[in-house]
Amino acid sequence: MKYDAVVFDMDGVLIDATDWHYEALNQALHPFGYSIPINLHLERFNGLSTKSKLEILSSEYGLPRALHDLISETKQDRTQRIAYQKCYPNPSHLILLSRLKILGLRTGICTNSIRSTTEQMLGLAKLIGFMDVVVTNEDVLKTKPNPEGYLLACKQLSVLPHKTLVVEDGKYGIEAAKKAGCDVIEVEGPHQVSIENLSTKIFELMSHD
Repeated sequence: MKYDAVVFDMDGVLIDATDWHYEALNQALHPFGYSIPINLHLERFNGLSTKSKLEILSSEYGLPRALHDLISETKQDRTQRIAYQKCYPNPSHLILLSRLKILGLRTGICTNSIRSTTEQMLGLAKLIGFMDVVVTNEDVLKTKPNPEGYLLACKQLSVLPHKTLVVEDGKYGIEAAKKAGCDVIEVEGPHQVSIENLSTKIFELMSHD
């Protein structure tokens, strides 16, 4: 077996939360006269931490930095409210994680989300019990695309980066994982995260070694 561990991004990989974060942030920005168009979100903001998104809005669009804490708190509250309505277990994910455990692989999460939201969503999806480590944006100094999160996940899992397979959907996460020295499988969304699809992609990845 080539890998000792599989580390997943969360939003857009195990949890279909990309639109939830977009909606929640715009709800938090709206009272102050700001919003992010969907095309700009997909091209520039998707996959970044809320802190990084707000910094871009301040440096490039004039959002007062004094509002960051209030907007961030409001955004997290809205995200968690949406998750309670829309987050539920995906059988394909439960089967996949169960199989990885049977194979003896260690598993983890590396996400740019905060810990409370991460644990809430993983709990609602019945996935948190499968994870040996959960690395959030509160555990690192620099978030994706910096590799710090993935390097920390590997350290906590006691595995080498080149023996770790990362499942990612966004350009910032893919960049971070590759910089960390991990192999990366890119998916387009949670619907592609299954035993069948990942097995095929792992075979393709290994055939190019």
